[in-house]
Amino acid sequence: MPHHHALILNRDGAVLLIATTRTHGLTLPGGPAETDELPHHAARRHTETQTGLVLPLLRILATDHTDTHPQTLHLVHWGGRLNPAQESTTTRHRPPHTVTGVHWIHHTRLADAMHPDHHRRTAHALDALTRGTHLPLLLRSTPAE
Repeated sequence: MPHHHALILNRDGAVLLIATTRTHGLTLPGGPAETDELPHHAARRHTETQTGLVLPLLRILATDHTDTHPQTLHLVHWGGRLNPAQESTTTRHRPPHTVTGVHWIHHTRLADAMHPDHHRRTAHALDALTRGTHLPLLLRSTPAE
């Protein structure tokens, strides 16, 4: 089952992370797709539910196949760099009870805040962003809208 995450930065370059009741350490916003749900819709739904942000999420920065049970494919979608108004949305939003906190963490502190698997995935996505590389999200061979 694919999981879709959003890499979102603030104007200072800090990464938006969430704390949940289901994970150890902080993680990128996101979660699994529902049956027949398009990838960017799953990423957008989870990001909005967990942070209050509505973002297009049409580029993929990293993919990660894990051999946890069950095997999972994680896709990290690029959420963009937020302006101050968008950033304040995260402080006003009331997430579901499974999200226990929303945090902005500088990239140099990610290793201390995240589970190692989540950190490695996020570091690869940040590296792809820095290099200007990404995968376009295609639906039936056409860029997603």
